[in-house]
Amino acid sequence: MSNLAEVPFITVDDYLAGEALSPIKHEYVGGEVFAMAGASEEHVTIAGNIFALLRAHVRGGPCRVYIADMKLRVERVQAFFYPDVFVTCEAADAAEPTVKARARVVVEVLSESTEAYDRGAKFASYRQLPTLEEYVLIDSRTRCVEVFRRHPDGWMLHPVPDDGRLNLATLEFDCTLDAIYEDVRFAPAAGA
Repeated sequence: MSNLAEVPFITVDDYLAGEALSPIKHEYVGGEVFAMAGASEEHVTIAGNIFALLRAHVRGGPCRVYIADMKLRVERVQAFFYPDVFVTCEAADAAEPTVKARARVVVEVLSESTEAYDRGAKFASYRQLPTLEEYVLIDSRTRCVEVFRRHPDGWMLHPVPDDGRLNLATLEFDCTLDAIYEDVRFAPAAGA
């Protein structure tokens, strides 16, 4: 017999009300709520770098860039996430103060504990956003950036070479990997 308590179904309204009062962030997927863990220095530095680069690029235009504390709703799968960074260019999103729903670009910074989820179930949820054009995965343990782009036949992977540039076609944005990884000190490899 299991000692685990049964997790009750949480409505969207109850989740949003609770999240407004909670000192910690939670993601919501299909009636279940999951607490968000803290992030490493590398993770936070990379997210800050890509936020700053994207913010400078879209300044003065209709697009807005959000970092870690803004919720992104994926209505088709009844989910709310806190992407590391995302960009929306819709006036309807600009009018909503706490939740956005029309991301064009989503960036997740990978760590050992989140990589499988970010590549799998979370990406499957994000693909349900009709406005999403590009999904970017940035590794926090090594210099590795991958861009998934929506094409008429589905999503296609575009890995960025180590000496290459990150290009986000939907935003006409481009930067070096050096800019993304500025001030990042990778932890030594195990056994090194």
